[in-house]
Amino acid sequence: MNWDDVRIFLAVARAGQILGAARRLGLNHATVSRRLAQLETELKTRLVTRQTTGTELTADGERFLEIAERMEADMIAARAELGREESEVSGTVRIGAPDGFGVAWLAPRLGALIEAHPDLSIQLVPVPQSFSLSKREADIAITVERPAEGRLVAGKLADYTLALYAARTYARAHGLPETADELLRHRLIGYVEDLVIHPTLDYASEICPGWKAGICVSSALGQVEAVRSGAGIGILHSFVARDHDDLVALPAFPPIRRAYWIVYHESLRPLRRVQAVVRFIQERAERDRALFVL
Repeated sequence: MNWDDVRIFLAVARAGQILGAARRLGLNHATVSRRLAQLETELKTRLVTRQTTGTELTADGERFLEIAERMEADMIAARAELGREESEVSGTVRIGAPDGFGVAWLAPRLGALIEAHPDLSIQLVPVPQSFSLSKREADIAITVERPAEGRLVAGKLADYTLALYAARTYARAHGLPETADELLRHRLIGYVEDLVIHPTLDYASEICPGWKAGICVSSALGQVEAVRSGAGIGILHSFVARDHDDLVALPAFPPIRRAYWIVYHESLRPLRRVQAVVRFIQERAERDRALFVL
């Protein structure tokens, strides 16, 4: 079996289309289609169903995907062990993270990572509503819950809190509520419910049953700016809000607690560049543990 054909199959399975796989691999569409057909002929089975909107794995394709990923992991491990993958920490690592963590906390610290490893290139991307490490949409992901499925390596980074905040200008003009009934009479700023990427982030009811925001912003940092403008009261990440002196926490309402996890695919474990980035994020999160909670 030709490893290059298997590699092409993996790209098609992850992209969900032949054209997308061809772009990722730097090959033309016809070559990818021909090599995939060649692999199917060798295995004597259909691996994907070709549709006008893309491709879908057959039952045999799903089974072969598991085998192909094990082959990929063995190939990565062999190259790393033989010193052919990388002798130094170099190459590109893509990190997917929620914008609160990624933009407000991680991005300002990436300079120190690159200073320690000058040949490393980092891509920091937002975690969308649908996100898959198995499809290699990122090498490392920061999540709000430990994944229960898949060949993934996960470690807890830190607990963090969210709490109610208002701008000082809003507090002076309208006062700060002390009960849930009083809170519901204020202008509220929240998130767009149908764009919440994980059920654990749908936390407004934990703060106040009956919560109904008049202004909904899909970005955590956008919510911070809306609250800072004096538009209303919002549920903000404590580690972001504490950097703004123009915000005040509502003491009558206890914060809620969540956790960040760092996750990557098991097949990437042998890569020094991935391990270097994981270790850096873990060490910095441990150092800033007290920063994340109110």
